Amino acid sequence: MKIQTVKSPGGIEAWLVEEHAVPMMAMRFAFDGGSAQDPDGQEGVANFLSAMLDEGAGDLKSSEFQDRMEDLSMRMNFEDAKDAFYGNFETLSEYRPEATEMLKLALTKPRFDADAVERIKQQLMASLAYAARDPNRVAQNEWYATAFKGHPYARPASGTETSLGKITGAELEAYRKRVFAKDNLKVVAVGDITPEQLGKMLDDVFGDLPDKAELAPVSITDPVAGAQQNVVDMNVPQSVAVFGMGAMPRRDPDFIPAFVLNQILGGGGFASKLMEEVREKRGLAYSVYTYVYPFRHASVFSGGVATRNDMMGKSLDIIRQELQKMADGDLKQEDLDNAKSYLTGAYPLRFDTNAKIATQLLGLRMDDFDPSYIEKRNALIEAVTLDDLKRVAKRMLNTDNLIVTIVGKPELEQPKAKGG
Repeated sequence: MKIQTVKSPGGIEAWLVEEHAVPMMAMRFAFDGGSAQDPDGQEGVANFLSAMLDEGAGDLKSSEFQDRMEDLSMRMNFEDAKDAFYGNFETLSEYRPEATEMLKLALTKPRFDADAVERIKQQLMASLAYAARDPNRVAQNEWYATAFKGHPYARPASGTETSLGKITGAELEAYRKRVFAKDNLKVVAVGDITPEQLGKMLDDVFGDLPDKAELAPVSITDPVAGAQQNVVDMNVPQSVAVFGMGAMPRRDPDFIPAFVLNQILGGGGFASKLMEEVREKRGLAYSVYTYVYPFRHASVFSGGVATRNDMMGKSLDIIRQELQKMADGDLKQEDLDNAKSYLTGAYPLRFDTNAKIATQLLGLRMDDFDPSYIEKRNALIEAVTLDDLKRVAKRMLNTDNLIVTIVGKPELEQPKAKGG
């Protein structure tokens, strides 16, 4: 796989993997920002915008825009994350000029007609009402609200009924104008397109955007220190818990060992220690998992478990015990070897379609890696030693800082109740 760096005549840079066997291309792009840029009182505006960009643009009203997309057999969608606003675009080669124009209109001339805004708002309100009854969603939101209190990461990305109710087309346009710019843009393309064609396309789509974004500063932070356990009361037969603490940033030398450690602890499905101890040996839960996720302004080690109300306390006790055992150095070479084998062997599967390749490359660009990382990545995994794992486990898995949010009616020895 040859990754080329393309710079348009207008100075917009992108990574390109040419693949001309199939007459189509995939483009992935992102603007730094995301829901962390939602203004106070407008929580959910980035998420709202992601649902509005294909609801009419230029001279095309919503239904006309949707019909035109269908006629061109193109795919275009948008999504927000905490730190970025993402765009996904796929087109057949024969329709690329027309599809490119549609993407440009969506990014630079969205209409935000009142009827479309109101219709999407009602859909988002309905989603909020559904999420409020979903213990998994509630647990995740409450965990971030607790862990990052006072920081933009604490706010609900989907907004609230109150904040969504205040958002109009003017607020959507204000966010777009602040965040969509050339200096915070990352682009990758994979498929049937040459560097020259891509350079022209980059200027066609993004050339009219402002040179500089107007992003509000977001501070580097960590989850709050100190163990906490909060319960949100919900009348469900099975409780859900989200647990976690701080982790190391993506550029930290210990991140790769932490990534391997997580595979052993809870990221490896049925091969993980938590699955073995909580489900296989004791039958306490159907699933238990963990992950390490580096945001741009913080990093977290987090996980979750769902089980009967009367089993939640015992399940969390086992999870804490396993975290502590690893922090104390209870790790085996065999587990490390198995984790390495899986992580290195599965890596090529992330690159078996154009869309997957584009997604992986955009992730590297967002983390400020160069293309050579793909060739180095498995060697970095292989270089992790048992001593590395023990050092990182001691550094990261401090149960004195474990934050736990439980949603349901769990039976706990010493619950710390929180209204919900």
